[in-house]
Amino acid sequence: MAVQADPRHGNGLMAAYECSLCGLCHAVCPFGVNPAQFFLEQRREAVLRGVGPLAAHQPLLAYERKGTSRPYSLYALPEGCTTVFFPGCTFAGTRAEAVLAILEHLQQSIPALGIVLDCCTKPSHDLGRQDYFLAMFGEMKDFLVAQGVRTVLVACPNCYKVFQSYGSPLQVRTIYERLTEEALPRQDLLRGTVTLHDPCVLRHEPAVQDAVRSLVHHVGLQVMEMPNSRERTLCCGEGGAVGLVNPALGRHWAVARGRQAENCPVVTYCAGCAGQLRRFMPTVHVVDLLLDGKAALAGKARVSRSPFTYWKRLRLKATLKRRFSSARLRERTFQPKP
Repeated sequence: MAVQADPRHGNGLMAAYECSLCGLCHAVCPFGVNPAQFFLEQRREAVLRGVGPLAAHQPLLAYERKGTSRPYSLYALPEGCTTVFFPGCTFAGTRAEAVLAILEHLQQSIPALGIVLDCCTKPSHDLGRQDYFLAMFGEMKDFLVAQGVRTVLVACPNCYKVFQSYGSPLQVRTIYERLTEEALPRQDLLRGTVTLHDPCVLRHEPAVQDAVRSLVHHVGLQVMEMPNSRERTLCCGEGGAVGLVNPALGRHWAVARGRQAENCPVVTYCAGCAGQLRRFMPTVHVVDLLLDGKAALAGKARVSRSPFTYWKRLRLKATLKRRFSSARLRERTFQPKP
């Protein structure tokens, strides 16, 4: 048993890499035991000993490298910019048109709003590459602070968690909280009932959870809560990169979510969760509802899929460079020393 727990032995690491790091165990444990933190530390130890991440994780790390690369990154900071919109990799790739629509809407109340296309490097964080993560995220944070940015508005729950945990003195909010304070575009009210999947990284963020439910009610829909929601929400199956080492286990969580949905359309506010769950049940992103609710519920929302998501991100960057031609522009070229 001691050998199986030793990070020097690759086979003994499977328990650590089969944990979704979703925090449900900690949320329900009456004694406050936190297995996710234990497994994360084991992953970090594996990296220090040269046996982690595993070969199966390379596609995810390649995805992250693209997000932080010069071709895919863009910092557009207008004069007087103190707030930036940070859509995140998956949201920008799957919903490039939505990024532009949200940006234009928020600029009505935040005229000097900037935008950042970059990766928060949470994949490296969750795979235990802590030194690399701290260097990459720290360089991005320090640049934004030096430019006078004080607030980051995120669309991605994972980005929210990273900025919340490591982004001080930057303040982070979700666009969902901000949109509840805005006069949203009018559309015909929808009718019916949906259920909500709360992303597991936001299980302890009731303000965000309430904001999303408010947005769903705004478009006319009723919400049926699943047995596991809010603080006790389930992982969609993508958490912790479990699906890369044990696809059946990742599917198990998604199928469990489908049973709890009881044939009700699922609304979520994570692009990754939406992509994972829609393979098993009708799933839409809350932004899809806000932009064209009827199309979203009919399964016709404008959502791109890989590999076209990479082209969408490049095209989005080109569009933003034209729109912010008078702003300070920056592309990421930083790479930490080995």
